[in-house]
Amino acid sequence: MDVDVESKMNLSHREVRVLLLHEFRLGHKATEAASNICGTMGQGLVSTRTAQRWFNHFKNGDLELDDLPRSGRPMEVDVDFLKQLIEEDPRLTLRCLAEQLGCSHTTVEKHLNELGKTWKYGVWIPHELSAHQLQQRVDACMDLITSHRNYQWLSNLITGDEKWVLYVNYTRRRQWLSAGQTGVATPKADSHSKKFILSVWWGIKGVIHWEVLPNGYTITADLYCQQLDRVAEKLKGKQDRVYFLHDNARPHVAKSTREKLLKLGWITIPHPPYSPDLAPTDYHLFRSLSNDLRDKKFDDESDVKTELVKFFDEKSQDFYERGIMSLPERWQQVVDSNGKYIFEN
Repeated sequence: MDVDVESKMNLSHREVRVLLLHEFRLGHKATEAASNICGTMGQGLVSTRTAQRWFNHFKNGDLELDDLPRSGRPMEVDVDFLKQLIEEDPRLTLRCLAEQLGCSHTTVEKHLNELGKTWKYGVWIPHELSAHQLQQRVDACMDLITSHRNYQWLSNLITGDEKWVLYVNYTRRRQWLSAGQTGVATPKADSHSKKFILSVWWGIKGVIHWEVLPNGYTITADLYCQQLDRVAEKLKGKQDRVYFLHDNARPHVAKSTREKLLKLGWITIPHPPYSPDLAPTDYHLFRSLSNDLRDKKFDDESDVKTELVKFFDEKSQDFYERGIMSLPERWQQVVDSNGKYIFEN
């Protein structure tokens, strides 16, 4: 179908094409033609892409406005043009693609399947990165890649972060349902649900220190400095040099925190803003913890703490080592992709 005509207009395909040819002969561009026609005859009468396709016909000397007679064989589809359309905008629906290609939805779907394409949701990203933020990610990763001869220093890396932990963890799952069935309902998480903040610090040998804050408490710079002192106490006599990685949350970058880190003698490594995909606690430890807590319900804080102890203790040293030692590969991925986010499988 070439156009999406409002019912009140009731114009035939050929009448719309006559209008397009008139606009073409006036020397207008396809975008301007579509705007003029829709402005005069009704919104939605003809799309810009349809106008562009017919203007290409006209430029090539093809002024035929009638559809060619159809034989019993299915219409041939310009697969290269189909590829171009979905590369330019992978969100185009079958209806839009069929309109652009002048064929049926089923024909488009068949060719998309042959190209190995499936219709599914895109991934969520943490933030819409600006050009400056993309460059910040590249610069930070390049600095980390080139600042040392090798990556042995990662064995001295300590990293950490905070996470909300709920007493009740609901997960909505897909269900096989008949028409009209609503299936098993899943309650939405209440913003006032019982929960607490988990703070954890770890390295390649495992968790060094973790603690919880009751609901209603927040992490301030003063509290964060006290936590760092407790981490340092746990490290005493075990690790002389500490490379420290944390994100750019306000308590983490406050003046008092920076002074505390200098006093501790820890070397803070660069971490670009809005980059959880470069923070092992986010992409590795907390991701695994979220999977572990899925669908679990706890009666009180003691029950949750018991589960956390069990989770941390059951993880092998190889688990923790993988989380840290995957950083160089991730830094390289960011450099190679000009700063784009890393998508998890």
